[in-house]
Amino acid sequence: MDIEVGGFLGFIVLVLDIWAIISIVKSGATTGSQILWVLLILLLPVVGLIIWWFAGPKGA
Repeated sequence: MDIEVGGFLGFIVLVLDIWAIISIVKSGATTGSQILWVLLILLLPVVGLIIWWFAGPKGA
């Protein structure tokens, strides 16, 4: 049962990370800033997503 819940939560995090990366790429931020945000989300999926949600570049 724990594996199923963990797999589901992992899938949710993956979907949210992909959504965040797409939003970052579509934002009006500079290329360097976009690269740094994407790297943060790829290296720290949950923490990076939370930081991006509060402080990251918003969509166009």
